[in-house]
Amino acid sequence: MPTPTENNHNKHLDLLHDYKIHLIKYIRELEKLDQKSEFAKKWNETTIKERKEELKVIDKILKNLIRF
Repeated sequence: MPTPTENNHNKHLDLLHDYKIHLIKYIRELEKLDQKSEFAKKWNETTIKERKEELKVIDKILKNLIRF
């Protein structure tokens, strides 16, 4: 039977994973907009880059925490 600490740990891992999925969908939507409009491409360029970096960090955190 999991302890309250383990349950809390798993809950936060689930939340982080959900946020990762949200970011992936968000990036895809921005990239779709980029294909439709040159203005949107320039507008979203830095946002997409920042979100992809954020996604890399979240991946590292998830991988390290799952091992723990």
